[in-house]
Amino acid sequence: MDVKLNVTLLTLGGFAELHKYRYLYFVVIFTLYILILCFNSTIVCLIWTHKNLHEPMYIFIAALLINSVIYSMIIYPKLLSDVLSEKQTISYPLCLFQGFSYYASAGSEFLLLAAMAYDRYVSICKPLQYPVIMNRITIYVCLILAWLVPAFEIAVSFVLYFNVKLCSFTLTGIFCNNSIYKLQCVPSVVISIYGVVTLINIALLPMLFILFTYIRILRISYNCCRETRRKALKTCLPHLLVLINFSCFIVFDSVIIRLDSDLSKTLRLTLTFQSILFHPLLNPIIYGLKMNEIFKHIQTLLCQV
Repeated sequence: MDVKLNVTLLTLGGFAELHKYRYLYFVVIFTLYILILCFNSTIVCLIWTHKNLHEPMYIFIAALLINSVIYSMIIYPKLLSDVLSEKQTISYPLCLFQGFSYYASAGSEFLLLAAMAYDRYVSICKPLQYPVIMNRITIYVCLILAWLVPAFEIAVSFVLYFNVKLCSFTLTGIFCNNSIYKLQCVPSVVISIYGVVTLINIALLPMLFILFTYIRILRISYNCCRETRRKALKTCLPHLLVLINFSCFIVFDSVIIRLDSDLSKTLRLTLTFQSILFHPLLNPIIYGLKMNEIFKHIQTLLCQV
């Protein structure tokens, strides 16, 4: 009976000094969770209710912020529950589902940022063709692909994990991610190869496309008039800031997993909080402050309050 219990339940061992700082952890995490939901939802509602924001760029921004809410809902409720629990455990199937949702959300963010980069490229470099190219069908196709492609590819990899034999049942993190791979008795070559292919498809290729697109925008804008350069910088800067913020989040996540055994428990927990708490909170702040049309509606909303 004990063996079955150990096989089906995994222990989350990434919390440091939880018995001392349990309620501090809870207050900080809960506060940030509420702020994430409020900030992201507010901007999504503004875009939804104001017709002058029903343009491709703002629709993609709304999709990106909805993705941030989904990401937060994957991590935060379980995290808050674990902080108040005496034992931090999770069933293996639920752990796989959390990991699947986490990486599917991350992959969707890369593809949404790629769609936004293409939208800015067409708007700045091909303004006369913009209404034809970025029509409703194009927008819907981009949104559907951005959410379905990562979900499908990540789902396949986690289906492979169901047939894996585990020899360890303690994760060193505070939620389920690629550290599940370290629980295997014998590392699976198939899972490793498929993981690399998936990483290339939903992260590396979109990143290269984004960089190529913005380089093209900067090159073309440089040869244009000053007003065009100003417009390009004004509309592209928020997207670049979000891209940098998300890239830092991915780097933090990779560093934590790679250097897992070399990091102290407290440092690992700090880096994990850094990666999961502030990324979904900064996106609405960046767009709320840097996008003039959104900022105007936020000012109006605050004045009404």
